[in-house]
Amino acid sequence: MNTHRYLKLRKIFLAAALLLMCQPAWAEKRVALVLGNSAYQNVAQLPNPVNDGAIIAAKLREAGFDVVDSRHDLPASETRRALRDFADRSRDADIAVVYYAGHGMEVDGTNYLIPVDAKLERDTDVYDEAFSLDRVLLAIEPAKRLRLVILDACRDNPFAKSMKRTLASRAIGQGLAKVEPSSPNMLIAYSAKAGSTAADGDGKNSPFTVALSKYLTTPGLDVRRAFGFVRDDVLKNTSNRQEPFVYGSLGGEDVPLVPARPSASVPAPAPNPQAEARRDYELALQVGNKDALSAFVAQYPDGFYANLAKIQLGKLAAEEARLAATEKARLAEQERARLAAEGTQKAQLKAAEADAKAAEQARIAAEKAKQVAQEKATEAERKRVATETPATDKGSEIITAAGNPASDRAAASQSAAEKPQGKKAEKAANVAALSAGPPPAELAKPMQTAELTKSVQTELRRVGCLGGDANGEWNATSQRSMALFNRNAKTKFDVKVASVDALDAIKLKPARVCPLICQHGFEADGDHCSKIVCGEGSFLNDANECEKRRAKTPTARRDRDERPDRSERLARPEPLDLPARPRPAPEVRVSRPQASGQIVCDAGGCRPVRRGCRIDYQGGSPRNGSGGNEEVCN
Repeated sequence: MNTHRYLKLRKIFLAAALLLMCQPAWAEKRVALVLGNSAYQNVAQLPNPVNDGAIIAAKLREAGFDVVDSRHDLPASETRRALRDFADRSRDADIAVVYYAGHGMEVDGTNYLIPVDAKLERDTDVYDEAFSLDRVLLAIEPAKRLRLVILDACRDNPFAKSMKRTLASRAIGQGLAKVEPSSPNMLIAYSAKAGSTAADGDGKNSPFTVALSKYLTTPGLDVRRAFGFVRDDVLKNTSNRQEPFVYGSLGGEDVPLVPARPSASVPAPAPNPQAEARRDYELALQVGNKDALSAFVAQYPDGFYANLAKIQLGKLAAEEARLAATEKARLAEQERARLAAEGTQKAQLKAAEADAKAAEQARIAAEKAKQVAQEKATEAERKRVATETPATDKGSEIITAAGNPASDRAAASQSAAEKPQGKKAEKAANVAALSAGPPPAELAKPMQTAELTKSVQTELRRVGCLGGDANGEWNATSQRSMALFNRNAKTKFDVKVASVDALDAIKLKPARVCPLICQHGFEADGDHCSKIVCGEGSFLNDANECEKRRAKTPTARRDRDERPDRSERLARPEPLDLPARPRPAPEVRVSRPQASGQIVCDAGGCRPVRRGCRIDYQGGSPRNGSGGNEEVCN
């Protein structure tokens, strides 16, 4: 080999070596299996799973996955074949992902995914016609760095309603059961928390899949944080009715599904002369207590960061004063209520009421001072971060309510090249990662959160002003309850919103404030209604009181034996002043027994009515002794 040829080959080898040195590290192998079951043969079809599977498969292909095997509407045999083939592809993969959308169910604590040809007429058929989640986990077991299973299968299951139970003790749960992966570096994500169901949504895709396609393949975003953003979106879009959940754990390093995109190198920022003070201030701020900030002020008594630390100390002092004033107001109100219940003298009760009122005013003043200190500290932190952040990084960090830089969503959009390097930068990143909350512009606004609303409703129930459930929705019932509290507690809180001030005021009430109202037939007995039971001889009237029944007044009747006989009255007519005239001698007749027992009287006396005759009224007066009755014989 001549010298010229040797030099030429040497140049080629050097160029190749240089080219290999400049290439990035060997890329990880990523594989995915996507299954979507919509066309169920024995129950109603599902509208979204096939669409959900298609959008996830497209996202994974765009993200550069080496293998994306997308299947839909598979029967049981083909599903098992697809899992077996995917297990072979996972053997040399670093990241393996399985996404399933369709029906799933839990039987005796084990989760099963249901193929489209399943009948599930009996509960034991699930062992033969469906395939367990453990079978899916077995397919991704060979992957080295990340094993991820995503299940959009928590829908309301129609099979559970129709299948026959062969054993009464066999449990068939709603949604999917909680699972704890036994293998390391494994995550299992549910579209809804264990034991609850997920919604298909009103659109083409389910709310869970829409959020998943938005965050899962974000370059450089750790998969755990991606699922955190998915959870926030789903809760927001379903009014807190559906909460996705992730089971399993990973190590301390970020594990993104898609590597961060390389970015153009930026010039290193000029060294900050106060870098040491800044680092110590951020560490003290991370600890977040009075001792740490006081130690920082003692070490750095002057300067920009010392002023910031003093502002933070003022905020902590204001919070301590607020807590002390709140506790004092609570104790004063309890003492006033105790004296009122014991019937103490008016002078002592009046003094207790004055103390309670003064304590409440002090609490309100401390609350306002705490808000002012909070706003001042937040504004100071905002200015600090704006000063320290280079012009090229504006907007990449957000100040949170706690005053720490960077928020989760802002950090998600940063590339890997923008992450701090070295031990000092790692400390700063740890401080940034602890932050979470609204921007400073929103701190001064009253926040109407579901947690605050639910707390106010719970306290209103405790003091007897709310009869419904504490559901976190400030509706007309809650507003009426707040108005009822204002009327009975002599307060003037806004009934249209649930405020922190109202919550603190209600917590100060140790016992019932609103009177207990019972329906008709019941009366208040402490904190519950008892049925009114009236004694014997009483009844419950419309005024909800027991009233004694009135006894019936007996009617006075004269005994028949005490009455004068009619014949006797007729036989002895009242004497009249009339001229006497001769009376014919009475004709004596022998009376015969009569079946009717009637008697007829005339001037000659009384006698039984003869057989075949009857008494007929012919008119007249008692003067002749007949009373107008005569015996008539046919």
